[in-house]
Amino acid sequence: MSKIALVDDDRNILTSVSISLEAEGFEVETYNDGQSALDAFNRKLPDMAVLDIKMPRMDGMELLQRLRQKTQMPVIFLTSKDDEIDEVLGLRMGADDYVKKPFSQRLLIERIRSLLRRQQAQETNEVGTTEDTKVMVRGSLSMDPLRHAVTWKGKEVTLTVTEFLLLQALAQRPGFVKSRDQLMDVAYDDQVYVDDRTIDSHIKRLRKKMRTVDEDFSSIETLYGIGYKYNEA
Repeated sequence: MSKIALVDDDRNILTSVSISLEAEGFEVETYNDGQSALDAFNRKLPDMAVLDIKMPRMDGMELLQRLRQKTQMPVIFLTSKDDEIDEVLGLRMGADDYVKKPFSQRLLIERIRSLLRRQQAQETNEVGTTEDTKVMVRGSLSMDPLRHAVTWKGKEVTLTVTEFLLLQALAQRPGFVKSRDQLMDVAYDDQVYVDDRTIDSHIKRLRKKMRTVDEDFSSIETLYGIGYKYNEA
């Protein structure tokens, strides 16, 4: 049974998410500020942490910074819709993914499951010899799944787990079109329903991040009404 730590100063979120996670078989510990969570983590680490960014005593950014000094356990940030700068900083500091408030608890649970599976596979070396875990180079793009690292023309790009999976799926076969349904299957488990606009939003943010290191980035092409494809450059 994996132990999940929820850290948020909103008691409604702590209560509702805890109930949902426990119903799915997780053990849950809750904290309403970063300092109390850090004190507990210093005694015993959970398997994964879900952190709000803005909290009293110690915010999520500082808590993540302290955690990354001693552990690489998976961390998901909960952010508001206006916290794009915080998202980028958090990912650069070592967060694995973020979920925007208000959020679907079903989606959060599936992102938790996905990160725990990845973590377990890395720890047991189950992913050491598969094609999906080798460093992939496509022209100016380099992707290292085990390190969750992406570079474009030698410059590092920080992506969420979902963005990484979508880019990986597109770049694996340059020139071949991936429909939105195919990309949904890559990014989400079958139990999670997302609509076309969710994939479009991820692709939009993915392009934006790539253009922060290369304003002329155009390797992800939209085929309207069909899907997307990656053009090697």
